[in-house]
Amino acid sequence: MPLRLLLALGLLLVASAPAAAQSPVVILSTTTSTQDSGLLDVLVPMFEKQTGFTVKTIAVGTGQALALAARGEADVTLAHAPALEKTYVANGKLLNRRLVMYNDFVVLGPEADPAGLRGAKKAAGAFRRIAAAGARFVSRGDKSGTHARELALWKAAGLTPASPWYIESGQGMGATLGIADDRRAYTLADRATYLAFTRRVALKILVEGDPRLRNIYSVMEVNPANGPRVNAAGGRKFAGFMLAPGTQAVVQTFGVDTYGQTLFVPIAGKTDEDFK
Repeated sequence: MPLRLLLALGLLLVASAPAAAQSPVVILSTTTSTQDSGLLDVLVPMFEKQTGFTVKTIAVGTGQALALAARGEADVTLAHAPALEKTYVANGKLLNRRLVMYNDFVVLGPEADPAGLRGAKKAAGAFRRIAAAGARFVSRGDKSGTHARELALWKAAGLTPASPWYIESGQGMGATLGIADDRRAYTLADRATYLAFTRRVALKILVEGDPRLRNIYSVMEVNPANGPRVNAAGGRKFAGFMLAPGTQAVVQTFGVDTYGQTLFVPIAGKTDEDFK
């Protein structure tokens, strides 16, 4: 076959070959609270049906979720540690941080309330009472968003918690609630996970409503420069899905049928300045 004809045939085959298919899997690194609350059980199937992507969820503490994304082991991340998130965005590891929703943290404890927290208006003041009483407190101790907020509250209280009354579980929110319940201890939890576990634990909400307890979730895309396996298109698609009006409407009503109240408040389009 003449060389010219071979070249022409080669060009024709290249032109007619299908474009490289994008990965059908989106890896989401997120917090245990979004998983334990049941929210992702609703949203992930919606996303998969709308887009044809398959989502693999890695639910860990926020610190671990962000680190996975920074190493290129996730395509998109949903977290709730604003200060830490901004650090990753500033160094270029994560992109396009946008607010999705919020709920709040609550200080939980046994019905007997040995430190006398019930009715306290400020979380830092409640923490001081726990320390003064030497009452047991179970911390996640896992560098999660909840752990970061707990440490900020101890700092605001002017205290450094220590054993024997301070216990680190090193586990997610659901497991930590179980340990606190078993030991009749206090703990800090996001309201959504607590409500999802109310049939399993006897812990009571003792402190709530302090502005320091607001819990804001953001979605961030992963910089494709973080690793060769980052599915930037899939991550971008999932981030957009979380902010879409239809998804935000589902977030608005999630939990009402089961708990008589919504577990999250949708805030797409708002910024950190709106919550100062």
